[in-house]
Amino acid sequence: MANKSKSASQYMVPLLIVMGLMFFWNLSRNINDILIPHLKRACQLTDFQSSLVQSAFFGAYFLLAIPAGQYIHKKGYRAGMIMGLLIASVGAALFYPAAETRHYPVFLAGLFVMAAGFTFLEVTATPYISKLGNPDEASSRLSLSAAIGSAGATLAPYIGSLLLLHKQDISETTIRSYSPVQLKVFLTSEANLVKLPYLSLAALFLIVAVVLRFIKLPAIKDEAAHQYSFKKIFSYPHTLLGVVGVFCYLGAEVGIVSFLIRYSKSFHLAGLTEQKAALFISLFMALVLAGRLLGAYILKRIAPPKMLVVSAGGALLLVICAIAVNGYPSLFLLAFVGLFTSIMYPVIFILSIKGLGNYTKTASSLLIMGIVGGALIPPLMGLISDNVGIRWAFLFPALCYVYVVYFALKGHRVKV
Repeated sequence: MANKSKSASQYMVPLLIVMGLMFFWNLSRNINDILIPHLKRACQLTDFQSSLVQSAFFGAYFLLAIPAGQYIHKKGYRAGMIMGLLIASVGAALFYPAAETRHYPVFLAGLFVMAAGFTFLEVTATPYISKLGNPDEASSRLSLSAAIGSAGATLAPYIGSLLLLHKQDISETTIRSYSPVQLKVFLTSEANLVKLPYLSLAALFLIVAVVLRFIKLPAIKDEAAHQYSFKKIFSYPHTLLGVVGVFCYLGAEVGIVSFLIRYSKSFHLAGLTEQKAALFISLFMALVLAGRLLGAYILKRIAPPKMLVVSAGGALLLVICAIAVNGYPSLFLLAFVGLFTSIMYPVIFILSIKGLGNYTKTASSLLIMGIVGGALIPPLMGLISDNVGIRWAFLFPALCYVYVVYFALKGHRVKV
């Protein structure tokens, strides 16, 4: 008992450090949901074009997951976290020249570089936390760490709305009435709003990287020599199906929160400004937080596959009901999807790496690549919104949850 207690205390400090990093990068990541309507106005974009914010961001996860995994394999977890923070700092700093030029591709480049840094952090943090303690409680630890990240994600929309959105909406009719000179001044002032928050983030990431350089973290080694082989992973079908599960889970979540403000405006509800509509995103993320805190307890007592069936099935039902109704009921139904989606990622991750042994890091990189769902689902929703109507765009998240139900029922089973 004494040894077990000593082991737990030994891992406490590194767990708190890594969870703190998860808070900050989730705070940064979820400002994107506010950045979409902001840049839509500042750069005069369509729904499809504005959704490319998520494509640039989550596309980096897809492209950098393997290089990040290989770097961490060679240099270790600590070096991976420091590298991720430095890269993210550079990406956030790019928002200054983007605002100066008001050139949309520069904004996208900044987001891509930031996300490249976050990829290093994500590939590092999840397997690191899973190994810091009792393996039987890995799902619980990951759920708790995800809850810490969700706290940052919950604050992000509110903070972002205060910094980037207006108390009173400026209608498209008003913007179209501006003279060319007035329009240029207005759009320039809109673009400049991003300078303070993103330069602050750049400084924060840099400071944390320096601090982390001088903090001692335990070296976590695999039980045997690690084998970085993608060919071998293809003999684990449950892992590959798990990658698709991550794709669907994150694509659905990112798609919903990306268009929640835009969707709220389609109802023309009196007094519901963009800034107030952002509170529905905060509610979504707050419910994710609540669900993950509850999940850390429940996952010790209920089998993860059963919980995933309940979560994905509940999210599917809420999205279908939201499409069928109007106004505030529809918005609240979409916000409550956050409660059901809360424990999906840690459960999908644990089920997908089950039985992999020395190939866990390889599988982790592939699972991170599944995050590309956040890059592809929002643009598909944007195309539907531009051509058919935003209500029908939410069919994509519904289809994503159908697949997660399948993975929970059958796809996660190990067949090696």
